[in-house]
Amino acid sequence: MNLLRSTLLALAFAPAAFAQTNPFVDPYIAVRAPVFALTHARVVDGLGHAPLENQTLVLRDGRIAALGADGTVAIPAGAAVQDLAGKTVLPGFVMVHEHLFYSSITKGPFHVNEMEFSFPRLYLAAGVTSARTTGSMEPYTDLQVKKDIDAGRALGPKLHLTAPYFDGEGTGITQLHAVASAAAAERMANYWADEGFTSLKMYQNLPLDIMAAAIKAAHARGLHVTGHIGRVGYREAAEAGIDNLEHGFMAMSDFNAGRKPGDASSPLANYQALEKLDPAGPEINALIRLLVDRHVALTSTLAIFETFTPGRRVASQAELDTLAPPLRESYLTRWAAIQTQNNPLFRAAFARNLQLEAQFFRAGGHLVVGTDPTGYGGCIAGYGNWRAIELLVEAGLTPVEAIQVATSNGAKLLKIDATVGSIEPGKAADLVVVNGDPTKAISDLRKTETVFKDGVGYDTRKILESVKGLVGIQ
Repeated sequence: MNLLRSTLLALAFAPAAFAQTNPFVDPYIAVRAPVFALTHARVVDGLGHAPLENQTLVLRDGRIAALGADGTVAIPAGAAVQDLAGKTVLPGFVMVHEHLFYSSITKGPFHVNEMEFSFPRLYLAAGVTSARTTGSMEPYTDLQVKKDIDAGRALGPKLHLTAPYFDGEGTGITQLHAVASAAAAERMANYWADEGFTSLKMYQNLPLDIMAAAIKAAHARGLHVTGHIGRVGYREAAEAGIDNLEHGFMAMSDFNAGRKPGDASSPLANYQALEKLDPAGPEINALIRLLVDRHVALTSTLAIFETFTPGRRVASQAELDTLAPPLRESYLTRWAAIQTQNNPLFRAAFARNLQLEAQFFRAGGHLVVGTDPTGYGGCIAGYGNWRAIELLVEAGLTPVEAIQVATSNGAKLLKIDATVGSIEPGKAADLVVVNGDPTKAISDLRKTETVFKDGVGYDTRKILESVKGLVGIQ
């Protein structure tokens, strides 16, 4: 049996020179040519500008070589050409709260399983060409997945890896390691920087002194720091130098009733404070001003919080088909229970957070977006990314602004905007082709046909078909 297993693995992962094809990648490639032209396209550049109609893009050696109105751009002799009349081209999405794991069904403590096969595929199929994994449970699996994708052995986005969570005692998640001291935080930051991770994530029970030490150590190594925090308030974290805060204002503990510095927080207390918060009040506007002035980015993760909110959508049939049967049943049971409970507090907190995220954006805040495919299984990679952008529009952003948040804003946070995040000559040909106009109906994102990464076009439908029934398994 061991010999058989070894032989099968050797064949499965044989180098391209041996098989001449890569069965994990090649069947999903729709377009691959040294020079390729897209004509008659509607182009949304990702920088917040109005869409341009009837445009021609020339892609050469994985980059955007030219962009201009039809008839003004010379199409090189021998170039492959695709007519995109009636279709829209967007930059590849740069999503910054993603994971390579998914919640499993357990009767004990919260637990997740790594989705090293299905999730990278789902991200790419939805148009996510760059993604930050905001917190790792299996760090060496994440490293290997990134290595395989970068080498062309697997499908997926360009990954920017966040190290395992920096948390304190009392999280209740057995897969997390509590960081006991400032010295331990410094050691941990340096260790994961040496291993190749580019960011750290502070978690809910981490005390301020340990968080400050981790931030200092990370910045010394050129890593950026984000956080889903609670024991530390948003103002305290900003003053300690954090670069990014996760979950919009849903994780904010600053205004919790009776809160003292260092107190533990809870979702219930956070939601109660949000419900009572006056968006026009001086306290929240002073906090928003502080975040803007200190250039602290805020990550919107509306798609995950929607799953806990009564009266919201149930997953589409396409999403349900992606789940392994036991996970599908578990999700539907929990969703139905949330509707039955119909907790008005969850509705009110979700609605207030929508309002505050738009308020932060309008105040000049650096709003970015991600999926956070965790919870009880209602938000998954790929489909959740589309939903996250749709919900930004529900919050009050225009479709063009929501696309900007999901593209160039994410690229600026990760400091990769010189090469990705917008459609401009010289940048990587990371593009999303949509059979519709998401600037008029943002839900047209679900009509994505082809996703280009470094000039290679992948067939969205074929990739989605390849992972049906696998989410929750691998």
